[in-house]
Amino acid sequence: MTINVLFSAPQKRWDEYRGVLGQAFSAAGLCVSLSQSFAPDEVDYIVFAPNGPVSDFTAFTRLKAVLGLWAGVETVVENPTLTVPMTRMVDSGLREGMVEWVVGHVLRYHLGIDAQITGQDGTWAPVIPPLAHNRRVGVLGLGELGGACARALSGLNFDVHGWSRTDKNIAGVQCHSGDDGLGAVLGHSEILILLLPLTGATQNLINESTLSMLPRGARILNPGRGALIDDDALLGALDTGHIAHATLDVFRVEPLLRGHPYWAHPNVTVTPHLASETRPETASQVIAHNVASNEAGEAMQFIVDRKAGY
Repeated sequence: MTINVLFSAPQKRWDEYRGVLGQAFSAAGLCVSLSQSFAPDEVDYIVFAPNGPVSDFTAFTRLKAVLGLWAGVETVVENPTLTVPMTRMVDSGLREGMVEWVVGHVLRYHLGIDAQITGQDGTWAPVIPPLAHNRRVGVLGLGELGGACARALSGLNFDVHGWSRTDKNIAGVQCHSGDDGLGAVLGHSEILILLLPLTGATQNLINESTLSMLPRGARILNPGRGALIDDDALLGALDTGHIAHATLDVFRVEPLLRGHPYWAHPNVTVTPHLASETRPETASQVIAHNVASNEAGEAMQFIVDRKAGY
């Protein structure tokens, strides 16, 4: 029996995915017709990006599941027309890319690399950094990506504390939860990494109050979601020197507007949402595995919890 899979994403993604996704379905033993255009009542599964053509799922009467291409689902999770299970994307390429970006920028901060690159003015002035076990790092969000980053940093001997909505247990990481736990991680963090999902509870979590809990001179990395940060509060904390520097990869509006204060601020590094990217080869394997599991009556991986928002 042929399974009809609708690919609802921008044309660029179709060009990247159509070959490798077809191969992944075949390797999983599935007979799949993959297309950008089916009659809605013929569709069994939708491979979905929020910026694709489908936003109303009402007409897809035989739809079994929606398979997200993105790790974040905040733009679709409250869609009232979505009544079938949805999975978010967690694949090895996404995870590895995020770990590499986070570790690279933590080491950049830890070793003072910016000052070494920009300060070559003929003055011999060595500044010896502490060893990693004396550098306090905090990770907000200990899911698939945050947990992987926390483990990698712990493996380099950093003193890592992490915070999540629910209790976690990660070897080598001091894990916290709840309001008291958040304060404890913020107070610990000379370098703070934001990898929380965007929900009503996490929007503007980094605000004037929580920024004040960080040690003076702390540095922030945000490869998570732009709206986790109150931008005005962060700019104010940067101007006073309470926050020494922020490296930001995600923003409320993308691309970041040309006139945004972040571009010109001397203590902000902007990177253009490149901390991690879903890789078609590995993502296709996740999608094919989930379709095969669902067709066999087995549980799919990475099902979105609609109440939690991720």
